[in-house]
Amino acid sequence: MLLYMSSSPSLQASTPLHSVSVAGVVVREDGRVLAIRRADNGTWEPPGGVLELGETVEDGVRREVFEETGILVQVDRLTGVYKNMARGIVALVFRCHPESGHERLSDESTAVDWLTPDEVIAQMGEVYAVRITDALQDEPPHVRAHDGRTLTMSGS
Repeated sequence: MLLYMSSSPSLQASTPLHSVSVAGVVVREDGRVLAIRRADNGTWEPPGGVLELGETVEDGVRREVFEETGILVQVDRLTGVYKNMARGIVALVFRCHPESGHERLSDESTAVDWLTPDEVIAQMGEVYAVRITDALQDEPPHVRAHDGRTLTMSGS
C-alpha cells in the first residue's frame, strides 16, 4: 500500500513511497504469544504481512494472522509503529487475543507455536522480539526505527 501518491508526474518522482505492513501479537490467557517460523528465511516472527489496498488495518491484521496460523483473532490495540529505514517498510503492530481456530501451517510458515516471552527473546531477532515485548507492556504505542536487523533509534 502506498502512503501517498500524487497524480502529478513531477511530484511522483520526488515523493518517497512506503509499504505498509501489519502484524498481530496474539497473546493467550497464559501469557504465551503466537509466532511463526517463516518459510522463506527460517526466522521466527509474529504473524503479519503487507496491508492490501481497500483493506482496513484491523481487517488486514485478522487476515494475515488467520492466513499464516489458522487462528482467528480480536484486535485489541495498536502497540507500535516500526520503520525499516533500509527498505521503506512501515509496520503497524497490534496486540490481539485469540477467538477461535487451531494452529496450522501455511505456505508462509514452517512452524506455528505459542512462545513464552523468554522464548521470544531467545528465538527472534531484535527487530521482531522488540515488537512483542512492546506489545506485552501496558504503555502507549512505541515508535521505533531499524535497519532490518537492529534498532537504529529509539522513539517513545
